[in-house]
Amino acid sequence: MIRYPRAQPHWPIRRWVSVVGLVEAVLLLAAVAGGVLAVGNLNDARTRLLDQSGPELLQANALSQALLNQETGIRGFLLTGQREFLDPYLAGRTQQDAAVTELRRLGALPGTQAGDDLEAVVRAARDWQTAVTASASPGGPPPAVGAADAGKTLFDRVRSTLDTLSAHLSAARDTGRADLNGAATQLTVLLLVIAALVVLLLVLLWVWLRRVITVPIMRLADEVRAVSADDLHRPVRGGGPRELVELGADVDAMRLRIVGEVSELERAHALLDTRTQELERSNSDLEQFAYVASHDLQEPLRKVASFCQLLERRYKGQLDERGEQYIAFAVDGAKRMQALINDLLSFSRVGRRAGEMTVVDTGKLLDDALGNLEPVIEETGARVDRGALPEVRGEGPLLTAVLQNLVNNALKFHGEDPPVVSVTAERQDDDWLFSVSDNGIGIEEQYAERIFVIFQRLHSKSAYGGTGIGLAMCRKIVEFHGGRIWLDTDVTQGSRFRFTLPALQPAPEPPAEHTEPLIETRTGNEDA
Repeated sequence: MIRYPRAQPHWPIRRWVSVVGLVEAVLLLAAVAGGVLAVGNLNDARTRLLDQSGPELLQANALSQALLNQETGIRGFLLTGQREFLDPYLAGRTQQDAAVTELRRLGALPGTQAGDDLEAVVRAARDWQTAVTASASPGGPPPAVGAADAGKTLFDRVRSTLDTLSAHLSAARDTGRADLNGAATQLTVLLLVIAALVVLLLVLLWVWLRRVITVPIMRLADEVRAVSADDLHRPVRGGGPRELVELGADVDAMRLRIVGEVSELERAHALLDTRTQELERSNSDLEQFAYVASHDLQEPLRKVASFCQLLERRYKGQLDERGEQYIAFAVDGAKRMQALINDLLSFSRVGRRAGEMTVVDTGKLLDDALGNLEPVIEETGARVDRGALPEVRGEGPLLTAVLQNLVNNALKFHGEDPPVVSVTAERQDDDWLFSVSDNGIGIEEQYAERIFVIFQRLHSKSAYGGTGIGLAMCRKIVEFHGGRIWLDTDVTQGSRFRFTLPALQPAPEPPAEHTEPLIETRTGNEDA
């Protein structure tokens, strides 16, 4: 029983990926949170600087300019008594109100540093305005001597409060600018940290992939290559994640299975070699038997036939009819035995002593076969018709034997009329289809396969001669040449044998078929 290696309790790749992904996600989320906080601080500092501190300082300057315009107009009026000098004062009052309103909108509310400073400026301006505008009102008394100097003292208080407001707002602006620069620096540093963190994570990921996955895969691949090269007995052990360990176990299980199959295959090869040697010895014995059968066994038969014929000639007329019949039986039996031995030898040699495969003209082979059968053709008064026959690759003597056996069967199993045999061929895809038809007694469909079995006869020896080997030899020869042979059971009169032979490549165009009588012999009946 094959024992497969068990996987060690390593982490699977899925868990490794989950852990690494979680660590990376936590670090990246922390970096992103820090970045968001830094961007928030930067936005807050920018908002305070651009939307509050800067505009407040501008409005404080506008308020200072409005109060200075008022002080200039009042001073001119107090010194000259002319009321047209009050126009800058009145315009300054309007600018003052607008500046104070805008400062309060921007955040200079009571309780804040800017709000308290603004209230101080407004109170000082109000005290100054109350003191210097009594004679400026319509119908008021003319300005008293020294009123301008008295107003200057009060306006100095206004100047002091304005300076305090401007100083505090400038300090707030500087603080906001410093905060903005700090937030920008913090964001820059954080972005650099995030970039460094990303690079570090990529490096760590590469190192992890190499150590946990790439290196175990390469090690497993080396072991598999070593096994596939020349060492099937080397165990395969996977390392790293659980999947690679299990893959190594599966590969090792496959290796063990292959080792078992290779062992079985080697045993089968050894058995096959033994059987091949036995078969070679058997073939050698058969060749020796064939030699003995063709020489030693036939020699006694020739002697029996010769001496029986000598007895027949020497004692002809001295023996009664029964004695002469016995001698005839002995001669005929010896001749039949010789024919049977020769046919068996021919059958056993088909495909075993292969000759040279050459391109042969089957028309020429048919001529040779008909030449061998010329006495039978003349005796039966047969006519052989033929079509255009192609060239094929094969052994000429064997293919001649096929055509001779088929034509001879047509001549042997004829009916009352003289035999008419037709030999044709037609191209079908990559094969030539040969047909040998006759007008004889025919063969029933139920015997279509039996007639190709050696020694299977459908008639008695007394009715039709032969050893029962001819068609079996035809099948063996045709199959040796890569074709097949069969009895066409669709014919209604006579019989038709068909067989195929591979066509030459590329296929030549066959000439137009024509029918011409090769031999036409009439005996006894002029109408045959």
